Amino acid sequence: MYSPKKLFQILILFYSVLSFAQSYKKDTLRGEFIYLVKAKFDKRTDNRDEEFFSLQIADNRAFFASSVSLKGDSVMAVSGTMTNNPDGSITLGWKKGVEIPKSHFNFTIIQSNENIQFFDYAGMSLLTYKEPVIKNWKLINEIKVINTIKCKKAEVTFKGRNWIAWYSPEIPFPYGPMKFSGLPGLIIKITDDKGEFDFELVKSVSDSNLKGKLVNIRKSRYIEAIETTQSKLKQAKRNADANAAGVMASYGTTIIKGQEILREREKRREENEKYANPLELEN
Repeated sequence: MYSPKKLFQILILFYSVLSFAQSYKKDTLRGEFIYLVKAKFDKRTDNRDEEFFSLQIADNRAFFASSVSLKGDSVMAVSGTMTNNPDGSITLGWKKGVEIPKSHFNFTIIQSNENIQFFDYAGMSLLTYKEPVIKNWKLINEIKVINTIKCKKAEVTFKGRNWIAWYSPEIPFPYGPMKFSGLPGLIIKITDDKGEFDFELVKSVSDSNLKGKLVNIRKSRYIEAIETTQSKLKQAKRNADANAAGVMASYGTTIIKGQEILREREKRREENEKYANPLELEN
C-alpha cells in the first residue's frame, strides 16, 4: 500500500499531467498586466492576504489567474520524476531540491464580451460556470492619476458589495481583475467601499515585448470542464476537501484515529467558515 507521502505525490503528479499538457495555440497575447491583490478573508483579523495576479489579454478574451499558481504550473510541468522499484512498483515525486510555489487561488477566469467564465478544480474534476458581463456600471465624471495613468471613475454593486473602480480609456481593453469587466477601458484599480478588498495594477508588459507571444496559461485549466453553477462548485470543493482529508487521515494510523482527525479538521473548517469574509457575499 502507498504511504501517505507517496499517495500525495501521485495525486499531485496526476494533477500536473492534467493541467500542464500544452498551451492554447490560438490566443495571441495583446496585453499582459500584473495586479497586486490585498484581501481580508477573515473577520477576526485586520490582516490582508496579498498575492500577485496576471491578466493576459488576447484578441477576443482575457485570462485572469494567480501569478504564483501559474509559476507552480510551470515548475511542476518540468519537475516530476518516476522511479521503477525492484518489486515492480513505481514511485512518483519531484526532482531533488525543487520547491513548488503554493497558492490558495488556483482558479482561472476567462472574460469575453459574451460572458465571464470561472474554472476551478474540485478534487480531480475541473468545473466551470458562466455569468453575464457586468452591465450596471455607473460612470462618474471624476478623474484621478494612479501610477502615472489618467483614470476615470465608475461604481457598481456586485454580489453584495459596493465597488469603486478607476479605469483608463487610454488603454482600450474592456477587462480587469477577477470578474470585473465591461468598462470602456482597462480597470487600473478597484476597491470595495469597506476597504476589505483592493486590486491595483502594478506592472504591465510593453508592446515591444509582446510581439509573437501567446497567452501562457495551460489550456487544461479551462478546456473540457464540467459545467455547473457557482453554488454547486463551492459545495463540490467542500466535499472534495473533506474526502481528501479523510483519506489522508486514515493512512499511517487506525481508522478510528483517522476519523477523529477528520472530525477535528471539520470542526476547524466550520469555525473558519463562521468568520469567513468572501469577496462575493452573494452567488
